[in-house]
Amino acid sequence: MESMNIFGLKIPLFVYVPAVYLIWVTALLFLKAFIFRAFRKAADKTKTKADDIFLNALDFPLVLLVFASGWLFLEKTTPFLGNIEMAKFVVLGFKAIVIVSVVLFIDKLISSLLLSYSNKVDILKTSGGVARSIARVLVIGIGFLILLDSFGVSITPIIASLGIGSLAVALALQPTLENFFSGIQLVVDKPIKVGHFVKLESGEEGYVHRIGWRSTWIRMLPNNMVVIPNKSLVSSRVTNYYYPEKEMAVLVQVGVHYESDLEHVEKVTIEVGKETMKEVTGGVPEFEPFTRYHTFDDFSINFTVILRAKEFVDNYLIKHEFIKRLHNRYAKEGINIPYPIRAINYDQEKAFEKKK
Repeated sequence: MESMNIFGLKIPLFVYVPAVYLIWVTALLFLKAFIFRAFRKAADKTKTKADDIFLNALDFPLVLLVFASGWLFLEKTTPFLGNIEMAKFVVLGFKAIVIVSVVLFIDKLISSLLLSYSNKVDILKTSGGVARSIARVLVIGIGFLILLDSFGVSITPIIASLGIGSLAVALALQPTLENFFSGIQLVVDKPIKVGHFVKLESGEEGYVHRIGWRSTWIRMLPNNMVVIPNKSLVSSRVTNYYYPEKEMAVLVQVGVHYESDLEHVEKVTIEVGKETMKEVTGGVPEFEPFTRYHTFDDFSINFTVILRAKEFVDNYLIKHEFIKRLHNRYAKEGINIPYPIRAINYDQEKAFEKKK
């Protein structure tokens, strides 16, 4: 049949087919645009970016499906496509386009989500590109296997080969994979984060500069970098000076002469502590310093002064300024900080020499 009879009019197929296809596609595209406009208005009112990302990822695959659906519609309604071979070709092509559209949608959705939320996940801040590449390879690879299966190609040998190859790669890359899964554990458990000040079991301390898939980088105060395999970091003790909060106590050890008036010493020391808290950068102005006497030492009565810093590195300047101010104030108040004293009994030594 070379023409279609519609309401008594014979319309050639070369006119009918493009016209019907164009009307179908145009109608669906207008419908899609109308629905998308409504959804985008609703998405603009929400705080999350996930709905915007979802709509952007769905846009092109849906257009692809609209154009493919036109051929499926023609196959079902037009006699010229009624032969079996042509029908199989159209259905198979439509199925392939559906698979490709789904793969494109999932690929763009995952990539956009990783890109959008990478700043909120420490490991993605420095390794977001690697994560997106891995996700893309997995999605496209699975989509390719499904596409082959839809064309009647047996994918069982391919899957078996991939399984054997994956096992070989896993054995060869065992240390790397251990560090990889340790990195995931660091991200999930969150014992440390980028920007935290930590002290390692080996003694190094500094800011967490980067948490990667294989290793974690610590920037020490001298501006050197310590690179630690994630496996070693997970299995060792780490002191995090930012948990449960940045503020921390600053302890200063002081000793005064046995003849000192301890009440007066405590009063003067607390006054200097308050002054330090209010005037020195990094101090906590509202904190009330206090002292605790704890030891009768060989030549002094020792006590601890408790101050407070906004974060770990501030404790160095606070101690520095506090000791200078306290030394000055003690000198004015006549409070003596004794030197170490060692008494030697000469008579006892002489007696011991005579016995020899």
